[in-house]
Amino acid sequence: MEALHVDSQPHLVIVPSPGVGHLIPLVEFAKRLVALHNFSVTIAIPSNIPPTKPQRAVLTNLPSTIQPLFFPPISFNDLPENPKIETIIILSVTRSVPFLRDLFQSLIGKNHLAGLIVDHFSTDAFDVAIEFNVPCYLFFPPSAMNLSFALQMPSLDQIVAGEYRDHPELIQIPGCIPIHGKELQEPTQDRSDDAYKLLLHNCKRYRMADAIFLNSFPELEPEAIKALLEEEPGKPPVYPIGPLVRKDCSENEERADCLKWLDEQPKESVLFVSFGSRGALWRDQITELALGLEMSGQRFIWVVRKPKDETAVGLEGGGFSNPTSIGEGNKTLLARV
Repeated sequence: MEALHVDSQPHLVIVPSPGVGHLIPLVEFAKRLVALHNFSVTIAIPSNIPPTKPQRAVLTNLPSTIQPLFFPPISFNDLPENPKIETIIILSVTRSVPFLRDLFQSLIGKNHLAGLIVDHFSTDAFDVAIEFNVPCYLFFPPSAMNLSFALQMPSLDQIVAGEYRDHPELIQIPGCIPIHGKELQEPTQDRSDDAYKLLLHNCKRYRMADAIFLNSFPELEPEAIKALLEEEPGKPPVYPIGPLVRKDCSENEERADCLKWLDEQPKESVLFVSFGSRGALWRDQITELALGLEMSGQRFIWVVRKPKDETAVGLEGGGFSNPTSIGEGNKTLLARV
């Protein structure tokens, strides 16, 4: 009987949680692993809906050694009405674990499986890697401060009684300034909700990873990353590998103007303000933030999304007189997305 041929090229399986925001940096990470270390990669994408146009756009023109795969859509008919987005995201991965197991089974005889990489909502996939004796790694797309809090969250859950927003003392996060409990991310504000329970479940499993890859860099978050790099029993090593950004995006006039403006500013003088791909604010929140930023006198660049309650940004008369280049001495810049 002829022996089964196993490809000697190391192969990775990457599992992002649903949505394009976490897919982009993981695709960029995959490209680097392929180009610099000769890996081949399968990107396995869970979801509760068919593939979206933005997802497909990110996955076009990939190297032949990166193969995208969409798992079948997951049903959530059994969930209570209006579950939080974190619940949908995490359960999309959890309920796709059987598909991931089938994928591993199909790859194990033909490829040298070198590891599984998942993002911070996808740690239930670790069970499959452990079952097949494959190293598992956590890729953390948000900030170093967010990771520091996530690693601390299981301890905080035991220490803090009641809701975080009602906690009288400041929350201590290694490498970060103390903050009020009410300022923690929204999914942590209702500890009885499934979103909190699932988030906590994932945070507890971070320590199962063989290593954590962080999409940040020391120049951006020096104190938080310094704390994360300190050795601690049971904590995986943390590797800052960011920033992982799309380099194949088409250049446009606004991007060119933005970079030109940044080049004209003094070194380390500009504050970057962004609330991420899902961070749309209400009109009055934008106005208040605009006024506060302008009053601070700080140079800043602010990435502004359309308000939740309007079809246009409409910052004229809402804190800024010139919505493109504003403030005394041309010290601030807005970028609309």
